[in-house]
Amino acid sequence: MPAASVFDFDARRLDGGPMPLADYRGKVLLIVNTASECGFTPQYAALQKLHEAYADRGFSVIGFPCNQFHGQEPGDAAGIASFCERNYGVTFPLGEKIDVKGKDAHPLYRHLTSSAPGFLGTEAIKWNFTKFLIDREGKVVGRYAPATKPESIAKDIEARL
Repeated sequence: MPAASVFDFDARRLDGGPMPLADYRGKVLLIVNTASECGFTPQYAALQKLHEAYADRGFSVIGFPCNQFHGQEPGDAAGIASFCERNYGVTFPLGEKIDVKGKDAHPLYRHLTSSAPGFLGTEAIKWNFTKFLIDREGKVVGRYAPATKPESIAKDIEARL
């Protein structure tokens, strides 16, 4: 039986602990595959600003580091956490490093990509910092390209809050 919502999936936190997405039930989410050595890495700062701006209204960014795009996330969990906090002040939840495409893609990402295909209906994640907007019911309501600036998604987030 296919998952009905994002909240049906389990992941692991960057520190290895459990991160059941059911814990976010009733919140609006922006799920992003991230990398520390990418041209889009400065988006961490804008993602953090969105997280801070809307957290008290029931919103969270969740980042999932991924090393599938030219090895741009080579670090281990401690290195990734330190980099994100030190350089961008990241306080939003980070999941463990996962695959977001291919045969080993995390089940959450299989669900995200099948629920919100990209350009010309392709499901594959093409690069780091692809963003998925999730409504309070756990449904995928938007997919944004890596080049889409997080601040330009604010109006879509506000419409769901």
